[in-house]
Amino acid sequence: MSEERFGEFVLVRRHEQGHVAELVLDRPKAMNAVSTEMARSIAGACTALGEDRDVRAVVLTSTHERAFCVGADLKERNSFSDADLLRQRPVTRGAYTGVLELPVPTVAAVHGFALGGGFELALACDVIVADRTAVVGLPEVSVGVIPGGGGTQLLPRRVGAARAAELIFSARRVEAVEARELGLVDQLVEEGRDREEALALAARIAGNSPVGLRAAKRALRLGQGLDLRAGLEVEDAAWRATAFSGDRAEGVAAFNERRRPQWPGE
Repeated sequence: MSEERFGEFVLVRRHEQGHVAELVLDRPKAMNAVSTEMARSIAGACTALGEDRDVRAVVLTSTHERAFCVGADLKERNSFSDADLLRQRPVTRGAYTGVLELPVPTVAAVHGFALGGGFELALACDVIVADRTAVVGLPEVSVGVIPGGGGTQLLPRRVGAARAAELIFSARRVEAVEARELGLVDQLVEEGRDREEALALAARIAGNSPVGLRAAKRALRLGQGLDLRAGLEVEDAAWRATAFSGDRAEGVAAFNERRRPQWPGE
């Protein structure tokens, strides 16, 4: 396994086996509160991962024992002028859109608090694995703002408009079992196993065609919100991007020869 640090608070681990990369939130003294510097580092790490053709899946994890991420760094913002806050906005947006626009499947490994921007980082992933200590929520209206890292758009896509409205307007925190029942997280695992299970899922995902994975994710994301006819056109374009690829030829050959495919990735 190799490691690369992006600034002081973000670490990327590339697991040698399985084409899985880990995007690690590493600001434990602040429970991974997202400062301007940390946001810039998350965006930089996502750019590097998106350009790495060897990466087939990314897992978003935390080094803090009791928190995934508690959201925006409100201590930093307490000293901001309006002009400071306005200057910070594109930097923080870059962090959330960086995770959201990763071209490969992404899995969030959540334990402890995932609140506000922290939960939005998880929502930006394709799958959320949470352990039984997880507490999630979007409490921004309780401090005079709104979810600004994608929460007002991503949460209703997960749980529907009415449920998202109730959760955002009430600013309430949701514990792990209810979060799973409501669809706020996708898998609920035993305490302390979120990272392990998320990495195992990512490894299973990464065993598949890299061309197919990227095309399937593109079709899923671009098709959201479209009517069925338009969505099927998006799917057809993604299918055409895979159908004449080396991966498709290798996949068919491996199936017929009853062996594991050796994906060329093109």
